[in-house]
Amino acid sequence: MLDRRPGGTTVVRESLTRGLIGVRAYFGGALSEAREDLSYRPRLHPRQRPRRRPVPRLLRRAVPIIAVGLVTVLAADIMVLGEFGKRESWAAAPAARVPIPKRDAGYVAATRDLPAAKAQTQTRSQAQTQVAPLVALRKPHLFVVTPRSLSAAAVRKVKARRDVKDVEVVNAAEVMMDGKRVQTMGVDPSTFRAYTPRSTARSDALWNSVAAGDIAVSFTLGNDGGVALGSTITGGGRKLRVGAYATMGMGMINAVVSRQVATSLGIPERNALLVSAPGIDSTRLRLRLLKILPKGSQVALINPVLTPPAQGRTSWPVGSFMTSDQLRVALTAGAGKLGRPYVWGAEGPDTFDCSGLVQWAFAQAGVRMPRVTHQQWVSGPQVPLAQAQPGDLLFWRSDPTNPGYISHVAIYWGDGKMLHAPRTGDVVKIAPINTRNLAGVVRVSPSVAARVR
Repeated sequence: MLDRRPGGTTVVRESLTRGLIGVRAYFGGALSEAREDLSYRPRLHPRQRPRRRPVPRLLRRAVPIIAVGLVTVLAADIMVLGEFGKRESWAAAPAARVPIPKRDAGYVAATRDLPAAKAQTQTRSQAQTQVAPLVALRKPHLFVVTPRSLSAAAVRKVKARRDVKDVEVVNAAEVMMDGKRVQTMGVDPSTFRAYTPRSTARSDALWNSVAAGDIAVSFTLGNDGGVALGSTITGGGRKLRVGAYATMGMGMINAVVSRQVATSLGIPERNALLVSAPGIDSTRLRLRLLKILPKGSQVALINPVLTPPAQGRTSWPVGSFMTSDQLRVALTAGAGKLGRPYVWGAEGPDTFDCSGLVQWAFAQAGVRMPRVTHQQWVSGPQVPLAQAQPGDLLFWRSDPTNPGYISHVAIYWGDGKMLHAPRTGDVVKIAPINTRNLAGVVRVSPSVAARVR
């Protein structure tokens, strides 16, 4: 049985009851609303930074690019911005869902459904090339990203390691798309598909759509971010058609395009790697790869897990968890943002996505949380819902394209309610808990949370 925090529930509830009415005014003067910047991201080399005048054509296209590599969490974690489906009903009141055409498992738009002129559609169909058939699946374990293109020699060094089975070279960057920061990969659809979940990898229609110039976005970006299947979005100075919803099984990736499209968006070429190393300690391999990769390279585990001894514990010392004061501060900080709008990828202090709200609120209490849902999922031991206490985290799996993926997080408020940032078009709110697709409850251990990679 997990040790309960002494008096935590009573103290927190009484404190919240006394302080909630004046929470906005209190935090206006008592707490700094310092945003935790995305500090672990590849930076442009000084010689590569764009000048204001003149602006080369390629850089004009790349204005929406926030960084030349995928953004990352804190000082050592690749950032993942995958959250909960936009129209899932978290509160009691139902909401309309984004319409999804029922073909190819319901998540690939047919050419005729895309908002393009008939002539243009015909041209696309004629020019479309078939991707190579899927031969075998490969599980990715590590993600490497660098500020600039990797040399052939650097790639060979990684491939030559005996503990590395397969390597896939890709392009990677964060791109502004319709005002949203979207972690995007440029890939060869014929080879990259093998590194995705089985349902995604097997869809010829999906990968032919990408090869033809469409963008495939994660189901969570589609629903949470309000990006409708078959719609047109603007990124990197050009319009892209959303040809598919497809979660890639890598939390840090929310969009995939072909390499040709990636180049037109200004994404650096060949600046990232997927590394498959089954049966190997990924944490140790990460350190080994950092020694042979170029300076400035970053390596992160694609799907972190709760590491021992935390994973096997059945009882925890009281000091392992947040104190009553920390819980009060985190909950009150979160409540101070009631009514603030949900924005995909936002971390505060004025707008939030679901995991961004958790990270920001807990930071006010001095607790360093990882940035995204699937990392926050391993920030402490799981407890039964019946034993949930205010300040525990609630998680859901609601992505039909990747049912095992943790897609939403909320903070348990007490009395069967939760504090969360639901979806695009909604605001930070307190609502009744919806147990549909509930994955579990996690009691945050600050020491464990700080070590999540």
